[in-house]
Amino acid sequence: MPSTVVVSARGEQRIRAGHPWIYRADIAAVDATPGAIVEVRGPRERTIGHALFSDQSQITLRMLTTGTTPADEGLIAARIAQALRFREALALDATAYRVVHGEADLLPSLVIDRYGDYLVVQTLSQGMDRLLPVVVRTLVDLLQPAGILARNDPKVRGLEGLDQVVEVLHGSIPDTVDVREGPTQFAVDLRHGQKTGLFLDQRENREAATRYATGRALDCFSYNGGFALRLAHTCDQVEALDVSADAVARIRANAERNGLPHVHAREVNVFDELRRLERAGEQYDTIVLDPPAFAKNKASVTNALAGYKEINLRAMRLLRPGGYLLTCSCSYNIDEALFGEVVHQASIDSHTPVTIVEKRTQGRDHPVLVGVPETYYLKCFILRRVE
Repeated sequence: MPSTVVVSARGEQRIRAGHPWIYRADIAAVDATPGAIVEVRGPRERTIGHALFSDQSQITLRMLTTGTTPADEGLIAARIAQALRFREALALDATAYRVVHGEADLLPSLVIDRYGDYLVVQTLSQGMDRLLPVVVRTLVDLLQPAGILARNDPKVRGLEGLDQVVEVLHGSIPDTVDVREGPTQFAVDLRHGQKTGLFLDQRENREAATRYATGRALDCFSYNGGFALRLAHTCDQVEALDVSADAVARIRANAERNGLPHVHAREVNVFDELRRLERAGEQYDTIVLDPPAFAKNKASVTNALAGYKEINLRAMRLLRPGGYLLTCSCSYNIDEALFGEVVHQASIDSHTPVTIVEKRTQGRDHPVLVGVPETYYLKCFILRRVE
């Protein structure tokens, strides 16, 4: 007998509306082991699809198929191959990019990033974690990587009752891996770097910034200097700010590695430094705001909005007339309309009229699945001071 889960009428409606997540409140009956691929039935016992099952998470089901199409290990392998073909068709000017982006590749809770000859994998649910051997075999067959690393250390795995682990699954993983993004070279620490090593989702926004960036530039929340190093190819001087001493050291090392002596990194609290720069009467032609997620949950939205307004207001006051501000939010809980309103209020309170030159999102290798707002998390506005 197949493993089965029966959902409520509301759960069935959600599946038919195209959302892959079914929550615990909409589960009527379960006959399955943790992490199994299950047949999903509606209240009238008709099959409506197949899914990954979790007995721990509030997200009990992550849909793989709808209708009577079966889901098995062969489906997982085929979808990884499809995702890889899509990335190859993008012809990205980079050796580091996302190969599988979870729900948007119809592989819920699976992340695979490529760094040159190495791959980093995250399995973020019980079901996908159980399928990890299939994932590894498929990647070895398709790409023959020199090494595959599991970066299964995100806290979200705890919601699934899974351990946080970092382990080599295939081949070997060096201390650092050399990758290229456009003209910029990076040495990446796959074991300890943020996310899986780099913030790959901003790659195309960094490229877009160079279409406007000139003169004196300020890169706030710089992390490893992704924006700063890219801006250095079109700007005379670049200041990179980050609160982390390790990040500042990486920026300096990457600047030296790329022969960019006009990139200067400082270890500061960005909020405090923006206020200090304003008091000092400093002015910039180009400013980037790429902060970490201020709103990690709905409860933190109010404080997050205040933080976004503060940094945008300060940045606008530091911007020369005709200058450009690239401002971002990676908080899913702050949608595009809300982020746009924050930018508007910052413009009013700073007495700085700005126009929107571009609205952007995460890179094409991090696609957004229509009807699943959780896959649209990165908002990026390129603004011009028109005064």
